[in-house]
Amino acid sequence: MALVSLDDPGLTVFATHRLLKDLGQEQREAIRDAAGAGFDLEQITEQELVPGPGEPAVSFGYMDAHHLKPWRLRLNAQGEKALDEELAGRSDAYRRLDSAALEELFLKRAVGLSPEDIAAKKGLGYTPSAEQALTELRAGNYDAAFFLRPTPVEQVRAVAAAGETMPPKSTYFFPKLLTGIVFNPLS
Repeated sequence: MALVSLDDPGLTVFATHRLLKDLGQEQREAIRDAAGAGFDLEQITEQELVPGPGEPAVSFGYMDAHHLKPWRLRLNAQGEKALDEELAGRSDAYRRLDSAALEELFLKRAVGLSPEDIAAKKGLGYTPSAEQALTELRAGNYDAAFFLRPTPVEQVRAVAAAGETMPPKSTYFFPKLLTGIVFNPLS
């Protein structure tokens, strides 16, 4: 076990981007429809794919391997209503997580993944590197990618204070602890 203060100046949280593969035409259309219905869309450059800290709550970049056009998706009033319905009973802090919105509105609702599929990474890939995600898209290894901003430490704290756990791969804490260095026999 390792305990690190959330206020430690050396603690950094990076984003973990989502990659989707084996998407059928129906799933691609469902992603497009969900984006058009619940988000304000803006075409952006590849350098702008990862949202900055100044973006409003629930915002991410999107690109698919077919068109290779980068988009910014910002939750609008209709999307906020849908998200609140999907996450009824969850804290406000949880409902404003980019990763929670992505999971509920796109991975589950549009793509049709179950919580078990997500846990098993069925058709999903993850990377903390936006460059790696772009490389995978261009190579055709994945069909689409969602680019998330790092989850602020304050948001992690608020979700924990509400007694909830973060969605899978919501944070990429740095520095990472080395594994295998110390072993303590239990017998």
